Amino acid sequence: MSETPVLAAVGGRALPLGEVPDPVFAQGMVGYGAAIDPPREMVDAVAPVSGKLLKLLPHAYVIMTSENIGVLVHLGLDTVGLNGAGFTKHVSEGDTVNAGQVVITYDVPAIVAAGLNPVVPVVVMDEREPQNIVVSDAVSTGAGITARETLFTASK
Repeated sequence: MSETPVLAAVGGRALPLGEVPDPVFAQGMVGYGAAIDPPREMVDAVAPVSGKLLKLLPHAYVIMTSENIGVLVHLGLDTVGLNGAGFTKHVSEGDTVNAGQVVITYDVPAIVAAGLNPVVPVVVMDEREPQNIVVSDAVSTGAGITARETLFTASK
């Protein structure tokens, strides 16, 4: 069994996935992981793992590791309707990225001004076994976390 550390894509207050006010994420329908409530300022969203940028949308991205673990970062809830407003991409779909590399600059104040929740779920795609995700102490306690700190560890 391999263990993959998954980094916080942004800084802020770490949250268990069950506290995300969106049932698709909270109930693990996309996969299991954790979330971050970011500060209300411009932030750089980074790659939580190293690998190939499988999907890059303005509001979300998926990175596939060499161990075939797909990690989704979703910047805010219901942000797809903004059609890219509030997001600046720094890489291209298909690029190989390193853990901690800046992927998107996220305009959190613009998301809040649009009446949307800026919380950032980070999940292992299609992970159906919640016990395969071991969250960090920051997630367990709802403490602050900085970008590039370990958010959780995924076992496969």
